[in-house]
Amino acid sequence: MPIAERYRRILDYFRENVGEQSSELVFRNPYELLVSVILSAQCTDKRVNQVTPALFAAYPIVDALALATPEEVLPYIKSVSYPNNKARNLVAMARKVMRDFDGQIPSGLDDIMSLPGAGRKTANVVTAILSNNPVIAVDTHVFRVSHRLGLSKGKTPLAVENDLERHIKPADRPLAHHWLLLHGRYICTARAPKCAACPLKDWCAMQTAL
Repeated sequence: MPIAERYRRILDYFRENVGEQSSELVFRNPYELLVSVILSAQCTDKRVNQVTPALFAAYPIVDALALATPEEVLPYIKSVSYPNNKARNLVAMARKVMRDFDGQIPSGLDDIMSLPGAGRKTANVVTAILSNNPVIAVDTHVFRVSHRLGLSKGKTPLAVENDLERHIKPADRPLAHHWLLLHGRYICTARAPKCAACPLKDWCAMQTAL
């Protein structure tokens, strides 16, 4: 199947049958979103949502987090993946926001990527949600689904991001990120993907190869 046709059919299915989607992370403002996305690296949104209420009660604004130490933050996030590194990154992020951005969470992609703990995926997620930036954040789910469906053969997240953005028009990109991510989280799982129940199986490159 031509790549353009594969994209058209898959995106049309999502548009007609899934529709509007949003992040499963629970947040109330840019500060909480940024912290939650940093915590979500190699961790489930469900787990992040379990730890952030107490974390945000203790550190409700970036100013408060900047005054904390990693040792003080650690108990609040000890159940997420890599808690020691993330505690250090959160405090360092908050201090840099206070020092370099006047206490305001930056909105630019490069500015967010300059923050400790915030790589390209984090910056793409934050800017897509806050300002509808026409980018596609490639996490492990999006990376896996893109390969299995035959949307990309890229060997790195950036290569997959470039392939997706080459074929998906800017207005659809933030939503397409959620479509692919949730498809990978609940159907096209890393282990034991639910292929028999997958509504995209007719267009899936992995199924075609079997």
